[in-house]
Amino acid sequence: MSIKALKGFKDILPDEVILWQFIEKTTRDIFHRYGFEEIKVPILEKTDLFVRTIGESTDIVEKEMYTFVDRNGSSITMRPEGTASVIRAYIENGLYVRGSVQRLYTIGPMFRHERPQKGRLRQFHQMSVEVLGSNSARIDTEVMAMAWQILQEIGLQASLEINSLGCPECRPAFKEAMQGFLQGRIGHLCDDCQRRSTTNPLRVLDCKSEHCQAQYVTAPSIIEHLCGACRRHFEEVKQTLDLLGVPYAVNAKMVRGLDYYTRTTFELITTELGAQGAIGAGGRYDGLVRQLGGPEVPGIGFAMGMERLVMLLGQKKDGLATRSVLDLFLVTLGEEAYAKGFVLLQMLRSLGLRVMMDHEGRSLKNQMKQADKQNAGFTVILGENELANREVLLKDMHSGAQQLVELTPVFEDWAALIATKIRQQ
Repeated sequence: MSIKALKGFKDILPDEVILWQFIEKTTRDIFHRYGFEEIKVPILEKTDLFVRTIGESTDIVEKEMYTFVDRNGSSITMRPEGTASVIRAYIENGLYVRGSVQRLYTIGPMFRHERPQKGRLRQFHQMSVEVLGSNSARIDTEVMAMAWQILQEIGLQASLEINSLGCPECRPAFKEAMQGFLQGRIGHLCDDCQRRSTTNPLRVLDCKSEHCQAQYVTAPSIIEHLCGACRRHFEEVKQTLDLLGVPYAVNAKMVRGLDYYTRTTFELITTELGAQGAIGAGGRYDGLVRQLGGPEVPGIGFAMGMERLVMLLGQKKDGLATRSVLDLFLVTLGEEAYAKGFVLLQMLRSLGLRVMMDHEGRSLKNQMKQADKQNAGFTVILGENELANREVLLKDMHSGAQQLVELTPVFEDWAALIATKIRQQ
């Protein structure tokens, strides 16, 4: 019996990797334009890191984390999200002394034991960003504008929804209002919502049950309970989004699945993935650094799910489907041409071109089929006549245009001549 991948864990095959690489390259470029630096954090962390940051009453901690006891008897968890690990690294390595505001991003796998479904796997990948050290509402806007720009530049459409979750000053009044609201409906709620109605009533708004959501249509709005400082902060966020021309809608019922969020929260929603419509989400977490033993440093960030971005991009009929996997396929005919071509292959690669050739002695027709199958941008045909005349036929595989490239008597110059012609196209 063959061994198959675990449920919820997916192989990423070469054709799909092209999409991944395009998304990562585009987003890294945008991150760097906005002054972000990359940080790489471990996949395994102490379980307490996520319990303290995400919250004991969240679905992630209660049901979804991959947690085990290692050989030293320590409770270890495979990271279910990226922010907690970045904050831990920020504190442990004293990054707060480098400057007043730190802009960090990370890209990598996360793990949650959920029911696998469209765009949601048990091993999934996220790109996440964190800005640490600023209370400014304009930082919130800049972060959301960057997320919006990422989608624009990779060619995807989404709607931006925003909300404010207030702060420790205004949350108690909202908590009291929610508890009063829920008491009259407690018998109509699922077990999780009944329990959270007393421990963390804000969490019930994130329930996935349609029956429960129907009960919350008339629930109190957190926006109506914001303190003066939080209200002013949220108003400035909206004003500056308008200033930058980033379209948004206020969703007063939106909460995040993590307990550490305060004030601004947001989601990027698409209608092209069915019920699993969020392709990016984040918000402000001003008390998280202090909560983990660091200084009083505010923060905001977001994450985007790579699998969902790849799925959306793969559904498009244009764009990356026509990207060349190879710059050149080198077609050789005859033993002498094959020997010369083998050396030329390495020379072209040393000049930065992506080049392949046939090593099985196939016919001209079959080598051209192979070049087409590998989506080569160009082919060069090198045979006995080409060697004798010191010229090769360069063919554009997309347009069909052909041209003769005259070569010099010095073999070592051939690769540079061919590379120059390709780059001029």
